[in-house]
Amino acid sequence: MPVRASVGDEVMGSIEVVASTVAVGAEVRGVDLAGPLDDDTVAALRAALGRHAVLFFRDQDLTPDTHLAFARRFGPITVAPFGPKHPDHPEITVLDQLTPAGQGADNWHADNTFQPAPPFGSILRAVLLPEVGGDTCFASMFAAYDALSPRLKDLLDGMTAVHDITRMLRLALANGQATEGLEAMQRAYPPHEHPVVRTDPATGRKALFVNGNWTSRLVGLTARENDALLPFLLDHVRAPEFQCRFRWAPGSVAFWDNRWVQHYGVADYTGERRIMHRITLDGDVPV
Repeated sequence: MPVRASVGDEVMGSIEVVASTVAVGAEVRGVDLAGPLDDDTVAALRAALGRHAVLFFRDQDLTPDTHLAFARRFGPITVAPFGPKHPDHPEITVLDQLTPAGQGADNWHADNTFQPAPPFGSILRAVLLPEVGGDTCFASMFAAYDALSPRLKDLLDGMTAVHDITRMLRLALANGQATEGLEAMQRAYPPHEHPVVRTDPATGRKALFVNGNWTSRLVGLTARENDALLPFLLDHVRAPEFQCRFRWAPGSVAFWDNRWVQHYGVADYTGERRIMHRITLDGDVPV
């Protein structure tokens, strides 16, 4: 497929990419994710993901098999260490919720950053939706870093933070979303340090890399300093100018770069089931 770009919204062959906000997100039109994708189409989607960090697709007729086939075009798949899985496809995490408030998705986070090589990306598709509600918000960690003062950037550059499985696994065990033993999982997935600021190797842009679900402390600071600075950084990502909001509909798919965005599942529905299928792509290297 020939690829060409236009001014403003992007046109790549038959694919149109329409930005959601200045900071993050774009809707992609003119591609059938269930069909075989040629190399030019995959390259065009990679390029769009690199520019917008999260891509949205509408009216996609995916099955678990075609969902997996699409994901594999972008890298190896990692099986989530805990949480409900599809009965026939353990690579697919099943997010099935009736009362989502307080279950962890309604907190700004990136996926599974407790791992030594945090996931590169996630591909989420809607299976069953409430009549109203259940949107997902996304925030650019490039924009979050850019908005910090030069003095705070100087402090954070080169600093590391500890990412730990413990708190979220305890929460999942308490609400029935996990059955794994806590101590065994802590041994299998000990805490890891990651840079507080990561650099995109493709562009050189810097992004904030701490999140409310997995980051437990900043290394090299006292407990009191952590109590002041870490909550500020976790709250900082809430600024609307860093964000976009995606309203799900039947056939919707979101594909985000887990390194550069955080997401938040809006827990504004109750009594109606919301079922989503998520596939997670391997991280490239430990950070």
